[in-house]
Amino acid sequence: MEQSSSKNELLKILGVGFGIAVTIGGTIGTGILRKPGPIAAQLGEPWLIMTLWVAVSIYAFLGTLCTIELGTSMPKAGAWYIYAQRAFGNYAGFVVGINSWLGTCSALGFGVYTMSEYLALLIPAFTGYEPYVAASILLILTCIHWIGLALASSFQNIMSVLKGIGLLIFVIVCYIYGDEVTGEQMVQTTSKIAETGSWIAPVIFSLQAIFYTYDGWHTAAYFSEEDRNPTKNLPKSMIGGVLLIIAIYLLCNLAILHVLPMDALSQSKLAAADAITLIFGEGSGKIVTLFLMISILGIVNAQLLFNPRVLYSMSRDGLFLRAGTLVNNGGTPAVAMLITSGVAVTLILLGKDACEKLSDIATFFFVLGYTSGFASLLALRKKEPTLPRPWKVPAYPFLPMLMLIVSIAFLIGAIIQDLPGSQFALLFMIISYPAFLLVRRLNQ
Repeated sequence: MEQSSSKNELLKILGVGFGIAVTIGGTIGTGILRKPGPIAAQLGEPWLIMTLWVAVSIYAFLGTLCTIELGTSMPKAGAWYIYAQRAFGNYAGFVVGINSWLGTCSALGFGVYTMSEYLALLIPAFTGYEPYVAASILLILTCIHWIGLALASSFQNIMSVLKGIGLLIFVIVCYIYGDEVTGEQMVQTTSKIAETGSWIAPVIFSLQAIFYTYDGWHTAAYFSEEDRNPTKNLPKSMIGGVLLIIAIYLLCNLAILHVLPMDALSQSKLAAADAITLIFGEGSGKIVTLFLMISILGIVNAQLLFNPRVLYSMSRDGLFLRAGTLVNNGGTPAVAMLITSGVAVTLILLGKDACEKLSDIATFFFVLGYTSGFASLLALRKKEPTLPRPWKVPAYPFLPMLMLIVSIAFLIGAIIQDLPGSQFALLFMIISYPAFLLVRRLNQ
């Protein structure tokens, strides 16, 4: 039965199908199409490339098992924010929530800007007007979401199905029509590891790229409050979604390595497009460009779905604007949606460099969110042992402790390798406490 939005409540109309679609849509974007080239340039060895992809795949799957416990025991909108606030208090929740929201706003702006660049390749008249095209696309999506959750979720389902089918067709085409690279072509001697003799920096760089590509495996948890039966549906949505993503990512990487020589792959900015061009010739580029736009549209739609729900949940707890709790008749957090879109449009109009820099830093914030989730799971087991837990993570406490250690290790490595981005993150942490106090005062 649907809840009434007249009391600023979200609608309980979602199920397993949407959960899987939003997980796929919120994860698979341009990363799998753009990151294989830079990763190959760093590593230069197919076995090492696949090892890192498998490692992060395992991380995402085990992280999903941990998140299901949190999502089913606290089925509220907001995911990492909800768990951190419950486990560690309002300030921790505020920091995690704002980190999550700002990181996604920057990724949202960067995604739409990138989509406008691809659109300009298909329609040259748009060249030079990319920021305005990107802002227009985002405003159109905002209007679709304003109409209501039912329409926005249906749109997400369609985008995710098209995206999944498109990537599977890509894999099949590479294996049927592509010529397998020879043993000599698999070897590449100009990688960063070969140049420097050290594997640490190249591996950390590659892990950052793969983590960025995988971000979104937890997306279904943002919608547990709107699920008709989160206890039964959330485990199916999250496990089904992440397994499909893992299968697609590993198959795509194998297909790219099957077709592209390592030297060509390491120079590629868009590996999937280069693979198709190698098979069918230059004329096939527009097909890949069109698919890229669909892929980006799917992830942008998912981000625009879940990100306002973080602000909604924070507002409900008095950690953002009171007006942020407003939900329209279609089940959309109206004010939170407008603020999210407004910030993303502002970033777009500041230029691609601003969006790209913030999206790079967002990877750090995203992993910080995962880290807070694993820490929250451990803390809540001790703090609230009687909390109903319809799903319990297997191998407790070993599994969440392992995930917490791995996440912290990644954050330390990221800080060492990207000091400018780390300084930005540290600056945010410094100003977060005065911002927290200001918000609390405004809500008194």
